[in-house]
Parts: sequence; structure tokens; C-alpha cells
Amino acid sequence: MRQRLAVAVICSTAVVLFSLPIIAAALPQSTLHPAGRGAELIAGLFWWMAGGALLIWALVIGIAWYAQRTDRQPWSTTALRRFIIIGGAVFPTLVLTTLLVWGLWLLAPLRAEPGTDALRITVIGEQFWWRVRYPDGTDNQIELANELWLPVNEPVELLLQSRDVIHSFWVPALAGKMDMIPGRTTRLLLEPNRTGSFRGACAEYCGASHTFMALQVRVVERLQYEAWLAAQRAPAMMPTDALALAGANAFLRNGCGACHTIRGTAAGGRVGPDLTHVGSRLSLAAGTLTTDSDTLARWISHAPTIKPDARMPAFEVLPAAEITAMAAYLEALQ
Repeated sequence: MRQRLAVAVICSTAVVLFSLPIIAAALPQSTLHPAGRGAELIAGLFWWMAGGALLIWALVIGIAWYAQRTDRQPWSTTALRRFIIIGGAVFPTLVLTTLLVWGLWLLAPLRAEPGTDALRITVIGEQFWWRVRYPDGTDNQIELANELWLPVNEPVELLLQSRDVIHSFWVPALAGKMDMIPGRTTRLLLEPNRTGSFRGACAEYCGASHTFMALQVRVVERLQYEAWLAAQRAPAMMPTDALALAGANAFLRNGCGACHTIRGTAAGGRVGPDLTHVGSRLSLAAGTLTTDSDTLARWISHAPTIKPDARMPAFEVLPAAEITAMAAYLEALQ
């Protein structure tokens, strides 16, 4: 009975150890399904470490099984001391030293300097969202919120900053994480090698809505990236729909332009996200909501309830018709 229980424990443990990496690789935010050069190096190190751990685990289980099944005389003091020194000190030291040297060697390619012509994008962490700035070749900058578009197979250097507390930028499928420290600019090199949509997050606890601080990264072909960038350069179009037009007037009348910018209008606030093309974005409130008129209306009227400690105030006192109109206007900003 004892032997059967031991076999069951060993088999179930092995199944769990082998299954966890496979399950993790299928998740949308996984470093085990790399889509960038940095993530590939990190994933390679993980698999070698996991393989070594499984080998050591199998060796220990094998020794325990052998000791249980074999009827032998006790080891001599000399043999036992040799076994402990080699198995408990020499072997682990060699394995851990090898992994340490390998991990330190990986720092060089992960921290390599990009070329002078590489794309440089500024990402600023704020409670609790991401301000993303693209240079457009002039004194102006294209600004987005919680969304990062990158061309595939090209190195991109992110200039990481923080406006308030320490954040940590991490898109597991593309590269390792990097802290964003107030008063400093840290740098992270990304080189995506596969198109697709990848989820990022803040990896450093930064306040009550830390868990609601996601980032969407879209990696596309160069031509698609250029077309998207050209569309982002354009100012907002004035709506022609009567409801959306009423929402544009309500947006300015209620002082929303004091915090938000909509290029092409009188709204020029710098406190909150730039909303010039908010209707075309992949998500709202840093991955918390979808971008449609219903969720936009919910966000306008109940933002602090959806994201605790967010700086966006609630506008519950506004008439429902005005909130609906403003939501329609924001949805139309494509």
C-alpha cells in the first residue's frame, strides 16, 4: 500500500511539473510563448533551468526509490561523507554557478544599445495608466494611452519614466521587465519578431488599482504601422451625427477639456489621456473596459467605482442624456 501511494505521488508530481509550463505557454501574457528577441533569451534560460530541475528531481526520486527497494548493508562513514559532499555540495554548486554565469551573460544582449536610427518611444507610468508618446519628426508628439504599436523585426528603444510612484513595465512575450522610477529615465530594448497582440502590465505594486493597469501591444508589418501612424497624426474630425455633435459641445461645456486633449478642438488638458482617437483604441481605462458607447458612459459617470483611486472624477450629477451624448462623441473619435 505504501509503495502504491509513493508511485501515485511521484506520477502526479511529474504530471504537474511537466504540465505547468505547457499551460503557461498558452496564456495570453506568457514569457514561455516569446514573440521578441529578449523574451526568447529569457524563455531559453527558463527551459534549461526547468530541465535541470526535473533532472535533479528525477535523480533524487531515483535514489530514494533505490534505497527503499534495495536490501543492503549500511554505508560506511567514508562512503556516506563522500556522497553528501559530492551530492549535497559539489554538484549543486556546479549547477548553480553555471546557471548564474549564463544568466549574467544574457544581460549583455538584453541591454544592447540600438542603432541611432532606431525608433524611440516614451512610455510614462501614471496611477493607473500608461502615457505613450511617439515622435512624429516635428516638435509635436503623437500621444496615446495604454496602447503601443510596433513594427515587426525592428529594434525599438522604450524611454521609461514615472510621474508618481515606482511602476514596472513588463510585456512578457516581448522582453523582460524594467522599473520606472520617478525622476529617472530607464531604457528597455524591444525587438518583436512575430506579429500579433500582446498584453503587458505593471509588475510593481503602485496603489489601489494596480491590477487594473494593463497595456496592449500591437506588432504589425511596417506598412501597416506607417498607415496607423499617419492616421494618428491627423486631428480629430468634427462629428456630423446629431447625438455625437451634442456630445462634443457637452464635453467642452462640462470642463472635460481641462484634463484631456482632443487635437483639432479647444480641449488641451494634459492631466489625463489624450482622447483624439479614443474610439479606435483597443481598450478603455488601461485594459479594464471595452471601447464602446455603453462602457464609455459607465466610465464617465462611475470612474472611481470602476478604478479605485483613479484621478478621473465621477460625473453622476450630469443628466443621463448628456452622458450618453458624450459617450457617442468619444466613440466616434476614430
